[in-house]
Amino acid sequence: MEGGSPDLESVGSGTKKSSVSSGGRSQECKEFLRRFVDSEILTANLEDWFEELSEKSELKTPSFDVPFELIDLQKFDYALEGVSFQQMIRMPSPVYASPSGVTEATTYLAIEDFLHASVKGLWEAFWSEDDPMPFYVASLYDQNLKFYQAERAIANGKLGGLCATAIMLKNPRHPHGKWDDILKLALVKTSIGSGADDEIDHSPSLPLIGEALFFALRILLSRGLSRSNIPLSLSSVYVLLVDSQYGGVVRVEGDLSKLEFDVNNVYECAAEWVKNYSRIAVSPIGRIWNKLGNANWGDIGALQVLFAIFHSISQYAGMPKISVEDLAADHSSRLQIRRNERQFGNTRMNGNGLFRFEQKSFSPEIVEVQEESFNTEELVRSMKLEVGSVLWLEDSNWQKGYQINETLDDGEIPYYVASYVEDPGKALFLYIGSHPSQLEPAWEDMKLWYQVQRQTKVLTIMKQKGISSKYLPQLSASGRIIHPGQCRRPSSGGNCDHPWCGTPILVTSPVGKTVADLVRHGQFSSDKAIKCCHDCLSALSAANSAGIRHGDIRPENVIYVNSGLRQPYFVLIGWGHAILEERDRPAMNLHFSSTYALQEGKLCSASDAESLVYLLYFCSSGVSAPDLDSVEGALRWRETCWSTRLIQQKLGDISAVLKAFADYVDSLCGTPYPMDYEIWLRRLRRHIREEDHGKEIEDASSS
Repeated sequence: MEGGSPDLESVGSGTKKSSVSSGGRSQECKEFLRRFVDSEILTANLEDWFEELSEKSELKTPSFDVPFELIDLQKFDYALEGVSFQQMIRMPSPVYASPSGVTEATTYLAIEDFLHASVKGLWEAFWSEDDPMPFYVASLYDQNLKFYQAERAIANGKLGGLCATAIMLKNPRHPHGKWDDILKLALVKTSIGSGADDEIDHSPSLPLIGEALFFALRILLSRGLSRSNIPLSLSSVYVLLVDSQYGGVVRVEGDLSKLEFDVNNVYECAAEWVKNYSRIAVSPIGRIWNKLGNANWGDIGALQVLFAIFHSISQYAGMPKISVEDLAADHSSRLQIRRNERQFGNTRMNGNGLFRFEQKSFSPEIVEVQEESFNTEELVRSMKLEVGSVLWLEDSNWQKGYQINETLDDGEIPYYVASYVEDPGKALFLYIGSHPSQLEPAWEDMKLWYQVQRQTKVLTIMKQKGISSKYLPQLSASGRIIHPGQCRRPSSGGNCDHPWCGTPILVTSPVGKTVADLVRHGQFSSDKAIKCCHDCLSALSAANSAGIRHGDIRPENVIYVNSGLRQPYFVLIGWGHAILEERDRPAMNLHFSSTYALQEGKLCSASDAESLVYLLYFCSSGVSAPDLDSVEGALRWRETCWSTRLIQQKLGDISAVLKAFADYVDSLCGTPYPMDYEIWLRRLRRHIREEDHGKEIEDASSS
């Protein structure tokens, strides 16, 4: 219903936890917020801090992280290919700006319309086409910090006092809007893109960031005081910075329990919290509107604003019913359709049947290009990897040949078992990345990027940090394919026109059958389940010592190494989605991702262990995987299983130690408490000795 209360069951679940809502602290927070009304005073208190940041930026050190990685924006861009956005009110062009207030009024109306089109398009694409959109857009009047529709403010002569526009939750009890109803705030300025061209080349000014911090903190404090049961985030908020051409994003995160509520020094306390307890990410400034006043929806300036709105909706509605990955996966099929439509020759019919008709040019250069194109296509067809094929890899110092012995598939993309030409007795996993010569990267190529380039980076970091464990994959080699024929790579860098020029390769060891294969052939016994739990925990413990988490534990990413060994063991592979720093995001899997990963898009300390529990549950208990088609359904399934102790019961049928381990993981899920790997490795090791008749198990540190 228009203006009605949102249906919380349909848009997400969560409990409201406030860090400021208890007793006297709540009263102090209310008074603190009542006095916290001037952004300029806060900015003045941050002046010394801003000067330090300016000195760092002069030394080419970024003052802040960026809120979104380019690879995530590209994936989001693929997902939005089929989504329609339409801004009805055009942004006035600054070139033809009128000196009167007409231009300023139209600017606010256009920004409101842009935000409305954005949140409506995202809601219908990812959450629900049928349910009414539970949001509306209003503008903020700076003198009383209250919200008005832009039309009403203009009619009442308050245009000059408007300072921001917000996406708000519809609240029938407070139709004029409250601060804790703010989903996202956009600060509207005369100019934030001064000195920028159409490309992204600079960040917002520090005073402008200071103003964004002021509004972000007001929103977080208001959410902390709210009595609403709507689960908006208490720890992070996105603020947009826009003018009539450009836009940027500021993300502010932090624990409000660390904020001192000294009502006599509100701005000093706020500044201390910002400097010491907040995490700030700032995007570069990018163009949103073209000179005709239309939004460039597919350009990176508008795209990062849309992605921020997407994350803001997720804070209220939970993870979307249709994931970004699902929508982005359609990119490859759309790309194939486009390639089929785009042909260099036309097939025509004559009296004798079909023949190939190609328009010829009298220019010999054009004929030559057509012949090269044909030869390239023939070459691609002749270069399909088959058993017996030999690939040569080029590193900075040497070249190596690898013979393909077997073609495998992890359920999504292919990889190979190969052997070094000069040492054919040792089997290796060989992963081949996407072809850089393709006209446009497909969604599968992003998966290949994680499998090859990203995993190479992670394994290299592990090697550099001295992480040594037999339960982790070992980086054997990485480099680029050396293609047959002469390479015409330009001297300035880049690749030649050969389809495989510059294609990356990753080679790892050891080689084994995946747990998925073991389960498929009925070979994943209870003994193997316990050993798998021990070995994967050993791998996680070793990686955790360097602050690395896996983020993609599933049956296809655990292998059983058995070739010629007296004591077979498991190895945790597939480290392409590993979490190296706070801004990294794990892979999303409805059956194996942790609850926290599905809810927040991040990992807690027990997330990998929780995924391991799901792997053991599905692979060893004989239970069929449920049909999960949405994040909401996956979260409901997890809640039911943990609340009824179904997982513990099934694992208890296999081993008491696995049941106890599941109980331990359940107690840690979603908490900041660290995993105690050592105690569970000792317990599992004792259990393996009992069932393995006294065989010794190597420690996680063994290499």
